[in-house]
Amino acid sequence: MIDAPAPSLEDRLTALAASYALDPLGFVMAAYPWSEPGELARHDGPRQWQRETLDDIGRRLRAGHEPGAVMMPVLQAIASGHGIGKSALLSWLVCWSLTTCPDARVIITANTEAQLRSRTWPEICRWFRMSLWGHWFRVLGTSIAVTDPAHERTWRCDAVTWSADNLVAFQGLHNAGRRLVLLFDEASGIDDGVWNVSEGALTDEDTEILWITAGNPTEPTGRFAECLGRQRDRWHARQIDARTVPGTNKALFAEWLELYGEDSDFFRVRVRGMLPRTGSQTFITPELVRQACERQVSAEVFDPLVIGCDVARFGSDQTVIYIRKGRDGRTHPPIKLRGADTMQVAARVVEEYQRLAADAVFVDGGGVGGGVVDRLRQLGVPVVEVQFGGKSDRVTFGDTRPAMANKRAEMWANMREWLEGGAIPDDAELRSELEAPQYSFVIRDGRDAILLERKEDMKRRGVASPDVADALALTFAYPVAPNLNAGGRGAVRRRGGMDYEYDPFAEHGAYRSA
Repeated sequence: MIDAPAPSLEDRLTALAASYALDPLGFVMAAYPWSEPGELARHDGPRQWQRETLDDIGRRLRAGHEPGAVMMPVLQAIASGHGIGKSALLSWLVCWSLTTCPDARVIITANTEAQLRSRTWPEICRWFRMSLWGHWFRVLGTSIAVTDPAHERTWRCDAVTWSADNLVAFQGLHNAGRRLVLLFDEASGIDDGVWNVSEGALTDEDTEILWITAGNPTEPTGRFAECLGRQRDRWHARQIDARTVPGTNKALFAEWLELYGEDSDFFRVRVRGMLPRTGSQTFITPELVRQACERQVSAEVFDPLVIGCDVARFGSDQTVIYIRKGRDGRTHPPIKLRGADTMQVAARVVEEYQRLAADAVFVDGGGVGGGVVDRLRQLGVPVVEVQFGGKSDRVTFGDTRPAMANKRAEMWANMREWLEGGAIPDDAELRSELEAPQYSFVIRDGRDAILLERKEDMKRRGVASPDVADALALTFAYPVAPNLNAGGRGAVRRRGGMDYEYDPFAEHGAYRSA
């Protein structure tokens, strides 16, 4: 009997790589010469947080291969301070992805071209060259491809830079039936448009899809901030304080702590891996919005009840009617209308005006909103037309606050001040919209004035139109005097020939027909 020839070294390497196809942690432990003389002499493997992250990714990947399971994308967000080894983790994932799955495709990008080319990519190349399987691949300036000419176009990793005006490189990212990996380094600085386009890569079924995002959380808004906030469960978000990781410069962190303080935005972002409370261009902070969502308030009987209506201009936008009474912006849920014409919008505003015996109605008169204003006046509603682009009416003489460049900025400034003591519903759409607009300074009447970002500009950077937030802002268009006739439970008001009785203890605390 003739013995079968012993498997060659390459055959054994192939079998070993295949055994780690769903085990990135096991792969990393096997791929590199831990504790051996050389670069890794003082390291016996990944740091604890890296081990936990790799193990969790592998566990979720294996779950998709269970009998009867649906293979879902593996999403992972990592926010941290400096020096914890994020780039090393991304490098290992690139190497594992390509080595253990034939025809795997990997795309990696970063916040800037300089970051990608001078920091992220050299780190990836370094770990590839140390890998037990490194000779399988050709490492070039912006790509890594398998050495087999028949597969070099389909089995590869590419470093891709992005532009907000040209997202073609991130469109049509598919690798059906195989493995597709997206890696975002310093993800906080990557334009939301790149995220939105990349989302389309998640749609292939029976495909191993991994999307890993990492970085210092430098901006309080945007898609990376959402991964760490309201989508943290979906993204399995991890926040890592650099002080808890071996090998980081604890003395420097102590110096920063003394200089900036534990809760300063600098220390939160650079050391604690937490979102900052403010961004360089953020008009309303997430912290202010969070507090307004959690705060419990009740409206006073004499507080005027105000209706704001932001009328949709474009097909994807929605018309929103917002009702606020004093500090209470929560009791009456925003009314959202899609596809409604000016007559239908006006009819709904009239309905709410009469039902609640509102003290003021402010309607956005720009674009098609002018038709709503005209119809309301025709129906006898004392509506006030508001032009977002009109001149600010706020008196600034002797005021320490900055001037406002237009009416919209003025209303948002008033709303921001109100949020310090007001209450809003914990509505994801409203929260996101309040935090989204950015601002800049322009010269108005010889002085700096705040100009809020236009809806059109927000859409260009992939941010939805803040229709709900604008409707709430409209309730601050002009001061409304307290209703001294609303003298408490049982007080009767006259409106349109009908009597209304205010019941502050009833559901919605509204007026009802007497």
